[in-house]
Amino acid sequence: MSWEDVRLEMVAGKGLAPEVADRIGDYVQCHGGISLVEELFKDPRLSQSQLALQGLGDLKLLFEYLRLFGIADKISLDLSLARGLDYYTGVIYEAVLLESPAQAGKETLNVGSVAAGGRYDRLVAQFDPKGHSVPCVGLSIGVERIFYLVEQKMKISCEKVRTTETQVFVATPQKNFLQERLKIIAQLWDAGIKAEMLYKNNPKLLTQLHYCEKEDIPLMVIIGEQEQNEGVVKLRSVASREEVTVNRESLVAEIQKRLSES
Repeated sequence: MSWEDVRLEMVAGKGLAPEVADRIGDYVQCHGGISLVEELFKDPRLSQSQLALQGLGDLKLLFEYLRLFGIADKISLDLSLARGLDYYTGVIYEAVLLESPAQAGKETLNVGSVAAGGRYDRLVAQFDPKGHSVPCVGLSIGVERIFYLVEQKMKISCEKVRTTETQVFVATPQKNFLQERLKIIAQLWDAGIKAEMLYKNNPKLLTQLHYCEKEDIPLMVIIGEQEQNEGVVKLRSVASREEVTVNRESLVAEIQKRLSES
C-alpha cells in the first residue's frame, strides 16, 4: 500500500486532520541506516520528547552492535514498519530477501518477508500473578516460504540435493564378504571418513551401484576375493564410473586426496 493510500484512509476513513497526516508522512516515509538515526536526533520536534529520544538512543546502540557484527549495511531502518502495536514494546524487524532465484528474462520471485519479530517486554507480566516484567525478544521464521525459494532455486540450477553425508560406500560383488567390508568401514571411520555399506551378507553389486547413484555418494570401495588375495581394493568414481586399483595401505590417503579435490 502506497503512502497516498494510507493518507487517504487516515483522513477520509479515520477523520484525521490532513496536516496531522502530512506530519506523520514526514516520518513514515523515512528509510536509512545510522545516518537516519543521527538526523532524527536533530529533529526539533522529536528532541522535545524524552520517549522519542530514548527510542532513538536504543536504535543508535543497535546500529553500533550491527556495525561490530559487520552487518550494518544489510539493515535498513524503516519508520513505516508496524507490527502488533498492542504486543510489541520496542524494536520490531522483518527479514526480506532482496534477491530471489529467477530464470533469465523472468521476474524475480516475490514472497515478502521470510522472518519477523521484535521486543515484547510486557507479555510475561500479563501472566505473572505479581506482574513482574521480563525483557523478551522473539523471532518467527517463514519456513514454508524459505523452502519454496530453495525449491525454485534447485529447479532453475538443476542442482541435485544430497540427502546423505556419506562420502564412501564399501561394496562387494561376492558372497560372504561382510567381515572384510566391516574392516574397511572401521578403517575409514578411524580416519574421519564418512562411510557406509549395506548390512547384508550377500548384497547384489548392481543394487549397491544403484544405491550410490541414487544417493549421490561420490566414491565406492569394492572388495572381492581377487582383491583380498592381492591386498588391494578397487576405488570407483560413481559419477565417471572410472575404477583404479589401490593398495590397502594407501586407501585412506587416496580417498582423502580425491575428496579434497572434489
